[in-house]
Amino acid sequence: MLEKHDLHHEFPEYYDRIHELKASDSHFARLFEEYHDLNREILRIEEGVENTSDDYLEELKKKRLFHKDKLYEMLTNP
Repeated sequence: MLEKHDLHHEFPEYYDRIHELKASDSHFARLFEEYHDLNREILRIEEGVENTSDDYLEELKKKRLFHKDKLYEMLTNP
């Protein structure tokens, strides 16, 4: 079973704040979409739908973590 990494599972306590920022902050909305694009690509690789090198997968995971950290910072700083 693959772990869910979408922001609503990662930060359920910020559900409303995520929606608020997606609607009001274009930078947050762009990072949110990039995060979820990365997450979908990682899931496709982990599910075996796409094949790639381990190095490429690790690079995607690092990018996802970077985006997650930036989004968390935006969620927690009013």
